[in-house]
Order: sequence, then structure tokens, then C-alpha cells
Amino acid sequence: MLRITPFRSLKPALSSPRTFTTTTILQARILPTIKAEHSKLRDEYKKIKSAANSDEKDRWRNQFSWDLARHSIGEEIIVYPQFETHLPNGKEMADRDRAHHYEVKVSLAKVQDMDVTSADFDPELDKLMKSLENHIKEEEEHDLPALEEKLSIEASDDLSGKFERTKMFVPTKSHPTAPDKPPYETVVGMLTTPIDLMRDMFKKFPKEARK
Repeated sequence: MLRITPFRSLKPALSSPRTFTTTTILQARILPTIKAEHSKLRDEYKKIKSAANSDEKDRWRNQFSWDLARHSIGEEIIVYPQFETHLPNGKEMADRDRAHHYEVKVSLAKVQDMDVTSADFDPELDKLMKSLENHIKEEEEHDLPALEEKLSIEASDDLSGKFERTKMFVPTKSHPTAPDKPPYETVVGMLTTPIDLMRDMFKKFPKEARK
């Protein structure tokens, strides 16, 4: 069992920023790891939709945006290259998933900074979630199971750990025009992440969601 102490953002006195808490990464294969994240994103979406007031809605929107941005880039940097390496149609599969991500990123770029009381907010959020659900279905039912068949348990565990660690250092906002393939995505991400973290310092997040 590997204990990771991730990067923490600075804490100004005037705000309570989004921070990476110390996390224990248990060994798990990549498919259940990704499926657990998908489930978390669905739950956060439901919390936005069922929020009792605009403050609660804003907090859960920020959490959802933060998690989805990191999840998407983590997949592009760590998981999709594995499709290309191990699967006969892996490049086609990875390119299709990157195209799905682009649709999600475009909607997320609007949702992440939109006033949650705007009449346009819920329709844009629902549009984002519809695109995301279509992508999730493809990944969980086809792409990731195909990859799992080609990986040993140890290799899948290692891939899962790399995915989790990578999310600690990638942008926390959607940047649809940024590169979506390593190494350029990795370089741009490392430059963009500090700027995103500075912006996070002035946003509010759910108190019960600490990672």
C-alpha cells in the first residue's frame, strides 16, 4: 500500500481554497477505479440539481467541475495511450474518446464559471451531463473492458495508481483549446495548473468533499 502526499495549494487568509488532501492509494484495477470516479461525478451532478439554495448549488458545481476537469485530463495522459499500445483499434478508440472529451470540455468551460442562478445554467449542465453519460457508457461497456483483457493484474493496478497520481498535478478547470495528447498536454497542464489553483482559492466548495 502506497501513501502519497500530494501537492497542496497555498492558503490565503481571505479564502478557503480547494486543496489536495493526503490520500492512501489502495491497489485497484483501472476499470473499477474509473467506474468509481464516474459514479462520483453522477452523484455530484445530482447534488447540484437537488441543492436547497444557490450557495449549495454553487459549491457542488465547483466540486463537480474540479473533479471532471482532472478526471478527463488524467484519462488523456495516462489511459488513452494504453489503448493505442495494447489494442488493435486503439488509436481509433483513443481519438474517439478524445473527441467525446472535447464536447464535454466545451460545455464544462461554460458551466464552471456560469452564475448558477442564470436561466441558462441548468440546461447547459444537463447538456454537459448527457454528453458525459454517452461517453461513460462507451468507456465502461467497451473501451476499458477491452483494455483490461490485455493487461495483467499488476499492470492494471500500476495504471490505476499512475492515473490517481497524475490527477494531483493537472489543471482543475476546463481548457478546450489546450492539447489533448501527451507530451504537449502534459507540458501545458503543468503550466496551467498553478493558475487554476489560484482561481480555486476564490471559490467555495462543499465542506464534506475534501479530495
